[in-house]
Amino acid sequence: MIPRRKTRTVRVGSVRLGSGYPIVIQSMTKVFTTDAAACVRQIRRLQEAGCGLVRLAVPTRSDTLALAHIVQKVSIPLIADIHFSAERAVEAIEAGAAKIRLNPGNIKNRQDIFRIIDCAKQHRIAIRIGVNEASIRDLKSRDVPVSRRVGLMRRQMARYVRLFEKKGFDNLVLSAKSADTLRTIEITRALAEDFDYPIHLGLTHAGLPEDAAVPSATALGTLLAEGIGDTIRVSAAGDPVCEVEIAKQILQALGLRKPEGPQLIVCPTCGRCRINITALARKMKKELEHVDKPIRVAVMGCIVNGPGEAADADVAVCAAEGKGFVYRRGVRTAVVPQEHLLEALRSEIARWK
Repeated sequence: MIPRRKTRTVRVGSVRLGSGYPIVIQSMTKVFTTDAAACVRQIRRLQEAGCGLVRLAVPTRSDTLALAHIVQKVSIPLIADIHFSAERAVEAIEAGAAKIRLNPGNIKNRQDIFRIIDCAKQHRIAIRIGVNEASIRDLKSRDVPVSRRVGLMRRQMARYVRLFEKKGFDNLVLSAKSADTLRTIEITRALAEDFDYPIHLGLTHAGLPEDAAVPSATALGTLLAEGIGDTIRVSAAGDPVCEVEIAKQILQALGLRKPEGPQLIVCPTCGRCRINITALARKMKKELEHVDKPIRVAVMGCIVNGPGEAADADVAVCAAEGKGFVYRRGVRTAVVPQEHLLEALRSEIARWK
């Protein structure tokens, strides 16, 4: 297990963030907050997918009014995303948000900040200070070197945190994001050195789902492997459930979250393969959609890596020409004709307890 960086504990409604608690997946609604019914439906889908916190945009008074209704309809803590307006922050807190996100690049007036802090203390909610590279005026030029970018973001965070600590508010989560993978890693490492508050991980915008997975896994996976990160959000265009699915895969790959369902391992295939492993694997994946137990299934195309992978899987098949060897907990249990491999795997999975 990867040792986590030690942090304080932050309360976000019923959820606890920090090194003493599991890493929490979060996402954001992709519909107008004023459409309360659509928001509630999306929030419930995210919760069912494994999301622990959900964030909503509240740019107008109508949005914060809708938030008050949405809070009453769901059981998951909600986060209000605040930009530019202290009024929206106060309204969101009073509407029942368990946490708000503030961007130091957009809310700069000290009296506005203190007003938000006082309201957050009164309602005992959490605040994420989220520094965005794109919101820092001095970083608009593409010619600014990485070291200066990291330094400016680091200083902006330090100034903001000092204001909160001056007012005795420490129920804080910190984040510093960029669209650039390496810059996100570097600034987040700096925050981990400077503060002991929980850290939220993410890229500002990673792309379409098929394009977001790799940069997100690179940035978040690197930091998580170093023990940094207490809550994560994968940013991807489209259905927010895909963000949760990618986040779960990242955590599972690092052993930071136990698989909740079946896992399918498939060999990449090469010139030794004598059957269409890809076709068999796709059929097996379809079968596993109806399996709700945490079982590890391997579909291998030859005897080179096959037996080793079979030893690590709960159920496996290692294919040869015209036939395949079926394994259970690393022990060979049967040799079956090629045309019966899927049926044999299905039978083994049904027997697995």
